[in-house]
Amino acid sequence: MAKLILVLAILVGVVFNISIKVGAFAASGWTPAHATFYGGSDASGTMGGACGYGNLYQTGYGTRTAALSTALFNDGASCGQCFKIICDYKTDPRWCIKGASITITATNFCPPNYALPNDNGGWCNPPLKHFDMAQPAWEKIGIYRGGIIPVLFQRVPCKKHGGVRFTINGRDYFELVSISNVGGAGSIQSVSIKGSNTGWMAMSRNWGANWQSNSYLNGQSLSFEVTTSDGVTRQFLDVVSPNWSFGQTFASKIQF
Repeated sequence: MAKLILVLAILVGVVFNISIKVGAFAASGWTPAHATFYGGSDASGTMGGACGYGNLYQTGYGTRTAALSTALFNDGASCGQCFKIICDYKTDPRWCIKGASITITATNFCPPNYALPNDNGGWCNPPLKHFDMAQPAWEKIGIYRGGIIPVLFQRVPCKKHGGVRFTINGRDYFELVSISNVGGAGSIQSVSIKGSNTGWMAMSRNWGANWQSNSYLNGQSLSFEVTTSDGVTRQFLDVVSPNWSFGQTFASKIQF
């Protein structure tokens, strides 16, 4: 009976273009790290960043974000991942808020500072696992005057409101597509693009969450096939209307 239900579910997915999640992303175990903060009390200083999400207020990420150290950022492949973070109260009861936790999305890169030692200012130097969190997020788990706190973190599924967002930048023969608000695993492994007059074409990661195609697709509706880092693939058919122009953002009606 269970096998029959699974077969029927897959058939429904094929007919209605709904991807079936088999073994969808689950939370990882707890890992020790440290966390600092940046961006000011309103997180205005966290806008933009190495993932290319732009204005984090407008793209739905808000103030619950963090920049990742080299050991976690993975050259941009970790953009969009979500992490649950708690302050390690047993290690630092002075600056930790006991029992508090917060879930953040990775939206930026915390660069190393080799001029400072790893334990005194060079917090994001390899091989350290470090979160430079937006100040409002950090203050949910730590006392402001502490500045830096020991934390425990686990990667968790991303729960996003609304659909996946595709922002089309670039120029003729060069589409640079920023993909944001991705649920489930959060980060993207591969992307293909299809115009209404073309077949599927693989895109390459340009930087962060920006993927590029070197095709002339002006005047065509655009579809995307996105595979997240846990191997789940979903097609977003004709998510971009044929009268699109560079600089526009389009949202899907479905999520991971």
